[in-house]
Order: sequence, then C-alpha cells, then structure tokens
Amino acid sequence: MAIEETKAVVEGALNNIESAKALGAALAIGLGAVGPGVGIGILASKALEAIGRNPEAEAKIKTNMILAIAFTEAIAIYALVVALIILFV
Repeated sequence: MAIEETKAVVEGALNNIESAKALGAALAIGLGAVGPGVGIGILASKALEAIGRNPEAEAKIKTNMILAIAFTEAIAIYALVVALIILFV
C-alpha cells in the first residue's frame, strides 16, 4: 500500500512540474510578444507619418523601417526560443 501511495505522490508532482512548465512557456511567449508588437506598431505609425511629411525621403525611410522591424522581431524570436527551452528541457 505504501508503494502505491508513493507512486501517486510522485506522479502528482510530475504533473505539477509539467503544468508549471506549460504556464511558464505561455507567459514567456505571451509577454515576450507584447513589446515587439507595440514597438512595430509605433514604428510603422511614425514611418508613415514621416513619409507623409516628406514624401521625397520615402525610400530611405522605408529601408530604415524594414531594418528596424527586423531587429524588433528578433526579440519576439528570442522569447519563442526561451519558451521552447522552458517547455522541452
């Protein structure tokens, strides 16, 4: 009887660990995507505003905007990697 009780306790603890890992991964990617999402929104808004004020500089603004979006999106990819590490390690 004691072995079965011990086995049940161990299985319960493992389920708690898996649940905590899933919650941690969800929080990591969820919170890690909020910043880049807001950043890209602000970036696009300001770029369109700048193009509206100075249409001759559209090519230079667009190039800089795409480069900045790539750097901002890299942060979300880092959050995804952290979430996957939490989930599968």
